[in-house]
This record gives sequence, C-alpha cells and structure tokens, in this order.
Amino acid sequence: EHDSDDDSYEVLDLTEYARRHHWWNRVFGRNSGPIVEKYSVATQIVMGGVTGWCAGFLFQKVGKLAATAVGGGFLLLQIASHSGYVQVDWKRVEKDVNKAKKQLKRRANKAAPEINTLIEESTEFLKQNIVVSSGFVGGFLLGLAS
Repeated sequence: EHDSDDDSYEVLDLTEYARRHHWWNRVFGRNSGPIVEKYSVATQIVMGGVTGWCAGFLFQKVGKLAATAVGGGFLLLQIASHSGYVQVDWKRVEKDVNKAKKQLKRRANKAAPEINTLIEESTEFLKQNIVVSSGFVGGFLLGLAS
C-alpha cells in the first residue's frame, strides 16, 4: 500500500479554526447579526440570491434603456447640429462644464465625512449578514448576465 496525494486529505474543524483566527470569528462569530439567528444558511443564501437576481436583472434592463436614451438623444442632437437646425455655443458649454466641476468638487469635499460614515455602516451590515450578502452578490451577477 502506498499513500498517494489524491487519497489523503485533512479534516478541518471550522469551530476550532474560528477560535484561532480572530478575523474569521469577527465575520462569522456570535456577533454576526439578527438575520443569522432567524433563518438557516440555505434560506439566507436563497433569499439573498433571489433578491440579488431581481436587482441585477432590473439594473441590466434599466441600464440598457438609459444607455439607449442617452445615445439616441446624442445622435439626434449631432444630426440636427450637422444639418444646421441647431447651433451649439461650445465656448459657453465649456464654461458651464468647468463651473459644474468646481461646484461638484466643493460639494464632494463637504460630503466626505457623510460618505465615510455610510461606508462604515455598510461594511458593518455586510459583516453582520455575510451569508445573505454573498447570496445577493451572486444573484446580482447572475441577473446581470441573464
């Protein structure tokens, strides 16, 4: 008898692994949120997957519609401009775009602390509901692909 690499494997006890690796314990440990206590893992994955698929499918459809509307409007504007129906003052457009950039930078600097707080809260929610979140992401990607 000889031991081949294909026949040997190691059994990993996840509870012991979680005790030894603190990051794992923080993500999947006792403080993993209220949804974990209410539903089984399979139910959480299915719920997250279905809602993710629906969101991804709608995102795909709305995205296509928005891209078609913007692209079609731009095409019609270009045709009208080249045909002489519309005259575009490009210097004024450039001035307005630069003004909008400055306003956007000012608003972005004011909103930075609020955005950081939102990111921290979202990260905490994802940690507390890791199973549902994983199912949602998988379903969302499948919804985009369908």
